[in-house]
Amino acid sequence: MLNSDTASRPAVRPSPNPSPAGSAPAVRWSRARWLLLFATCIVIALDGLDVSMVGVALPSIGKELGLQPGALQWIVSGYVLGYGSLLLLGGRLADLLGRRTVLLVALSVFTVASLAGGLSMDAGLLIASRFVKGVAAAFTAPAAFSLITTNFEEGPERNKAISIFTTFAASGFSLGLIMSGLMTSLSWRWTFLFSVPLAVLALVLGFLFVPKDARERGAGHDVVGAILLAAGMLLLVYTVVSAPGAGWGSLPTVLGFVVAGVLLAAFVVLELRVRHPLIRFGIFRVASVLRANLTAITLFGSYVSFQFVLTLYLQDVLGWSPLAMALALLPTGLVVVASAPFTDRLIDRFGPTTLIVVGLGSLSAGYLLFLRLGTAPVYWLDVLPPVVLLGVGFGVGFPSIQVQATTGVHDDEQGLAAGLVQTSAQVGGALALAVTTALIAGGPSAGAGSHDPAGLAEQLAHYRPGLYLSAGLALAGLLIAALPRRRRRTAVESAPAEL
Repeated sequence: MLNSDTASRPAVRPSPNPSPAGSAPAVRWSRARWLLLFATCIVIALDGLDVSMVGVALPSIGKELGLQPGALQWIVSGYVLGYGSLLLLGGRLADLLGRRTVLLVALSVFTVASLAGGLSMDAGLLIASRFVKGVAAAFTAPAAFSLITTNFEEGPERNKAISIFTTFAASGFSLGLIMSGLMTSLSWRWTFLFSVPLAVLALVLGFLFVPKDARERGAGHDVVGAILLAAGMLLLVYTVVSAPGAGWGSLPTVLGFVVAGVLLAAFVVLELRVRHPLIRFGIFRVASVLRANLTAITLFGSYVSFQFVLTLYLQDVLGWSPLAMALALLPTGLVVVASAPFTDRLIDRFGPTTLIVVGLGSLSAGYLLFLRLGTAPVYWLDVLPPVVLLGVGFGVGFPSIQVQATTGVHDDEQGLAAGLVQTSAQVGGALALAVTTALIAGGPSAGAGSHDPAGLAEQLAHYRPGLYLSAGLALAGLLIAALPRRRRRTAVESAPAEL
C-alpha cells in the first residue's frame, strides 16, 4: 500500500548534466568545508582500521582465549552484524534527528566500546563489546556519509569528496594492517586500544567543525522494524554458523532457519504497511540503487570471507607471524590509497557502472589467482600479484558503488541510501563469513601439519572452499554489474507509486 508521507514525493531527482570530459571546472572548497570533510573522514578511517586490525589479530586471540574458528569468527561477525543490522535505522535517524547529533552520540559509544574490548578478560565480553561497537558504527558511518552527500553538490564536487572519503577508509585499512602486526607482537589487546585516541580525536573534530543540520519534521521512527531486522539477521547468521556442529537437518538448525525467515518476512510486511518505514522499498525501483546494493554485497562479502581464510591459513598453518601477514596484505591498501586521488575523475569520465565492472573483474581475477596457493608459497609469485589485483578492485569499485548508490536520491533520503548500501555490504560480509565458517568447520586442527607436507596439503584442502566462495561471490557481482541496462528514465518516469 502507499506510504502516506511519501507517496506524493518523487523517488529521485534529476542529476545535473555532466560536463564534457576534460571541461569540468576545478572543485574549490572553503576552509570550513575541508574541515567538515576531514572530520567525517576520520570517522570512516576508524572503521577501516578496526576491520583490518582485528582480522590479523584473530589467531593470537584464539590461542590466548582458546577459541576455535567457529567461535573466533564471532569477533568479526559480532561487529559486522551489529553494524549491518542497524545501519538502516542509523541512516534514518541521522535524517530525522540531525546528522551531527547522531554522529557525536554514536562516536562516544564507539570510543567506550573500543576501550572495553581492549580490557576484556573473557571471550563473551569481548564479543559483546564488538557487537556494541558495531552498533555504534551503524550510526556513525551513515551519518558521516550523508553529511558529505548533503553538503557537497551531486556531480564532480561530490565525486571528489567521496573519493577523499574512500581514501581515508583505505588509509585506515592500510594503517590497521601495519599496526595490527606491530601491536599483536606486543599483545592483541593493543589492536583494540589503538582506536581509542583516534576516536577521541574524531569526537573533538566533530564537535568543533561539523555544522548543525535541520531535522526532518513530522516523521516517525520504525523501531519495531529495526528490531525485526536485527533479530532476523542475528538468528540467521547464528544458525548458519551452528549448523555444522548441530547438523544441517537437525531440529535446532531447521527451526532456526524457519524462525529467521519468519522474522525477516515480518519485517518486509511491516515495511509495506507502516507509515514511516525503515526502508522505503520504492527506492529500489531506481535501477542504479538496486545494482549498487547487490554489488556491495558481493564485494564486501567476498573480501571478508577471503581475509578470514587467508589469515588463519598463513598464520596457523604456515606459521607466518602477524607482522608478516600484515605486510603481505599491505599492498592492497596501498594500491587503494594511491588510486583514490584519480578515481573521482575516472568516475566523471567513464561513469560508476563501468568502474564497478572493472573493479569486480579485478577482484575476481585476484581471487582466482589465489586458488593457485600451495603449501610453500613464494610471495612475489603467489601472493603479491593477486593482492595488487584486489587493491585495484577496491580502489575503483568501492567508491564507484558509493556514488552509484546515492546518485539521484533526494537529500531527505541520503541517510537512507547511504545506510542501505553500507547495510548491504555489512550483511553480505556477515553472511559470507558465516557460510565460510560452516565450510571450514570440523577440519584438521590448526597447525596439525605445520612441518609435514602431507599435513599442509590436507589443511590447504580444508581451507580452499572459503577461497572458492570468495571467487564465486566476486564473479556473481561482476555478472550483476555487467548486465545490460535499460534506457535511463527521467526522475518523473522512474518514480512510480510506492509499494
